Amino acid sequence: MKTNNIIRILLFLAAVCSTEAVLSQDKQNMFNPVNTAATFMSIAPDARGGGMGDIGAATEADVNSQYWNPAKYPFNIARAGVGISYTPWLRKLVNDINLAHVAGFYRIGDYSAVQASLRYFSLGEVYLADMDDMTIKPYEMAIDAGYSRMLSQTFSMAVNLRFILSDIKYDYTAESSAAKAFAADIAMYRLGYFMAGNRECSFGWGINISNIGSKLTYGGSDQSEFIPTNLRIGMNLTVPFNEYNKFSLGVDLNKLLVPTPPKQEEGESPEDFMARVNDEGYYGISSIAGIFKSFGDAPGGFKEEMEEIQWSIGAEYTYNDRFMLRAGYHHEAENKGNRKYFTVGAGFHMSVFTVDAAYVFSTAQTNPLDQTMRFSLAFDLDGMRDLFGKMRRRR
Repeated sequence: MKTNNIIRILLFLAAVCSTEAVLSQDKQNMFNPVNTAATFMSIAPDARGGGMGDIGAATEADVNSQYWNPAKYPFNIARAGVGISYTPWLRKLVNDINLAHVAGFYRIGDYSAVQASLRYFSLGEVYLADMDDMTIKPYEMAIDAGYSRMLSQTFSMAVNLRFILSDIKYDYTAESSAAKAFAADIAMYRLGYFMAGNRECSFGWGINISNIGSKLTYGGSDQSEFIPTNLRIGMNLTVPFNEYNKFSLGVDLNKLLVPTPPKQEEGESPEDFMARVNDEGYYGISSIAGIFKSFGDAPGGFKEEMEEIQWSIGAEYTYNDRFMLRAGYHHEAENKGNRKYFTVGAGFHMSVFTVDAAYVFSTAQTNPLDQTMRFSLAFDLDGMRDLFGKMRRRR
């Protein structure tokens, strides 16, 4: 691998958003995904949301709400919790890329909470033949912390601050440091109850604007890359059938708040295309200006803007608050990446811990998301304290 092509590792991960085989020249001309750096920030980290088609903006609060919507934390039943998730990523293509995620929260009183998470994305080993047979281990990571508070009995808001580190470089022959960025999330959540016959149902909606922050500049490059600033909007309905059985149905909409890049014209060489992109000032757009520009800059007009919205639908069946079955579907337009896949999942909850697993079935050919597994383990710190207290009393 040539050293000036190391960044292809990152672009390969961007293939998560641009992986469908394009068979005709007409489709090639249409293909225009929104690319970002630090694409690992767009990967769903936990098995619960991953088993429901990658939704979580308005589902019931859990320990991994930090990624989906941190404003849900004050609605947690538990006082405190810690969760660990692991995803062996792109296993159809490589065997040494994985995502690890740790999240935790602590409720302060009855109306607020503090939360934090750590995300580590290993890109495996990369062999550099033209660097004296050097082997490198590029990685990306993000650490964040935040505060959430209920502003009423049914409504809450949250803010997170995040540090992003991307140890991927354009040129490993140059003395350069890893790319760094700072970002913030702003989220809100509302959960209300209503009677449907003799059943007390709940309906929630949530909004999370994540990764509002600076851009990343990789070593060996003078171009700054956008991080995946994202708008997530979701709704969720939960209906209890009886004392032991309940069913939830949710939907999430996602839009990257990143400018759409110019299209490469038919017959235009990559060098000429990049020169034109620079001349048009795409890389000079600030991250904040890019957020507003992203709502009306698609070359294909309103139709293409709507195609940039990804949607997911997911369902969860719960028995006795102990056993969960999940399923979902995620959709992305063909010319924006063509990530179309079904998901299934299951979970088991005890008083002390919860175990979840999820699996992806891709409906698009050559999609590297196909056959992806996620695993999550969450601990209820209140339950652990009570368990240890009982053990001490028995002694």
